Amino acid sequence: MSARLFLFVLLLAATLASAIAVVHTRHEHRQRFVELSRLERERDELNIEFGRLQLEQATWAETNRIEQIARARLGMQAPQGKSLVVVKP
Repeated sequence: MSARLFLFVLLLAATLASAIAVVHTRHEHRQRFVELSRLERERDELNIEFGRLQLEQATWAETNRIEQIARARLGMQAPQGKSLVVVKP
């Protein structure tokens, strides 16, 4: 009977260890899922910001904007017809 009791205690311990492992694994899975969701939201926000920056970069490179900045901030003026020289390569 002692062998049966030992076997019962051993199976009970194995069952408890398995149950604890399952609970721990599920908890870890939930944590990883929450982290993944957070990272996906952050990725989406960064993609939106990247799109905004691309649009801003495109507007900064427009010749009209550059000309406005040159006139307003630097006091530059477009050259007149007589002072314009075309250099051919």
